[in-house]
Amino acid sequence: MTDTAPSAIPMSPQVTRPDGRVEFPQGSPPPSGPYANEDLLPVPVDKRTWTTYNFSALWVGMAHNTASWTLASGLIAVGMDWRQAVFTIALANVIVLVPMLLTGHAGPKYGIPFPVFARSSFGVRGANLPAVVRALVACGWFGIQTWIGGEAIYFLAGKLIGDSWVNASEVGGHAWTMWLSFAIFWAIQVAIIYRGMETIRRFENWAAPFVLVGAFVMLWWMSSKAGGLGPLFDQPSRLGWGGAFWKLFWPSLMGMIGFWSTLSLNIPDFTRYGRSQKAQTWGQALGLPTTMTLFAFLSVLVTSGSQAVYGKPVWDPVQLAAKTDNVVGLLYALVTVLVATLSVNIAANLVSPAFDFSNIAPRKISFRAGALITCVLGVLIFPWKLYSDPQGYIFTWLGLVGGLLGTVAGILIADYWILRRARLDLADLYRSGGGRYWYERGWNWRAVLAFAVGGVLAIGGADFHPLIDGRPIPALAPLADYGWAVGLGAAMVVYLALMPARRREGAAD
Repeated sequence: MTDTAPSAIPMSPQVTRPDGRVEFPQGSPPPSGPYANEDLLPVPVDKRTWTTYNFSALWVGMAHNTASWTLASGLIAVGMDWRQAVFTIALANVIVLVPMLLTGHAGPKYGIPFPVFARSSFGVRGANLPAVVRALVACGWFGIQTWIGGEAIYFLAGKLIGDSWVNASEVGGHAWTMWLSFAIFWAIQVAIIYRGMETIRRFENWAAPFVLVGAFVMLWWMSSKAGGLGPLFDQPSRLGWGGAFWKLFWPSLMGMIGFWSTLSLNIPDFTRYGRSQKAQTWGQALGLPTTMTLFAFLSVLVTSGSQAVYGKPVWDPVQLAAKTDNVVGLLYALVTVLVATLSVNIAANLVSPAFDFSNIAPRKISFRAGALITCVLGVLIFPWKLYSDPQGYIFTWLGLVGGLLGTVAGILIADYWILRRARLDLADLYRSGGGRYWYERGWNWRAVLAFAVGGVLAIGGADFHPLIDGRPIPALAPLADYGWAVGLGAAMVVYLALMPARRREGAAD
């Protein structure tokens, strides 16, 4: 199948290396104009240096975090046993790895970030639609993770300072010292992101093993409290393996997929630094499913142990760590939570939306300015409300996120792999008017329509509780439990159906 661009538009000059990586000819001026800035331009081949270890360490650092922990332990809290929870999470991460590798391919090949990659399907201007949707999702995740980090500081300071800190007067339902802890953790992240991508890479390399050791320490502590590992494995499922489990399984699976659906889109923001396709493929394949499954296993065992020890599952690791009387153990656990939360939040929820917001107005918004916008919106989204209930956290927040972003993934994969066969024109990705990705005034309405149709089918029948009561389109309720898959498949089909019509029109791209 040929590219969607008419044959009258020749490919711009670009150099393809023997290993398949593409860049502008040496000595040629880079693209300029309203849709280019230093942060959005392709990474030169000699600066694409990330190895398999760097990508694996990135995923270990991102997977081993408090939100991943609560993801797994939240399944225990709603009735699954450890086998059911680990099975659900392992399957979800194998599934989400596939679109992640497919979208990640454009990173090392062309050196471009996600919002520039999206221009080929949505248009040079239209790419702002998926970029902003993805950025707003990241803002929500940033806020949730920052609240978790603030909790860790709050409990840590409480052990050092005493009851006057923990029992301070309340503002908005929380102690003012909790709000202060939240602000401190927020400021730490802003300081790190301003130091750039190389600092983030080094931080991820050492944070990953530190957090993994902390998780095993938590398991050892809980097993000693429970009288051995036996009680951790013996906690029964409240669902069994019949209809009650499978009714819960499908929305849980889509929620687990939704957890990394943001990264399955914007993974080019990281793979653009890859030394080769092999480095990003093996790094992600080794880093994501294995570490998420291991961490889920540790999480559900510890949560099962808390059910045996305290009579009910404690799904928040910060709250669980606060139950220990050992000050040294508590400090180690909470420092581990801080490192883990920093690791995932900066890499997954600050880097990518910074590029996304920069794409809106490249001349006015730099990478750093985009990061600051993310930090502000992450507070305004009220993350403490999203995180307060595991039912709403898994099924409402993650389900809606997964449905919408699965729609975008379907369009990107259809355009890049099926229509264009992984062939892009670098210069046209930054060109205003006349280029093959300009479409109609910078927008490809076919991608927008595919996004709308996929989004409505994916989340139109979803239960928005506890955010709002009821389902927007009750007739679509049977599709709600499969939101991510429905969104991806529907958008892909609609996009492929419309784009051949585009070629017949013969309009200039």
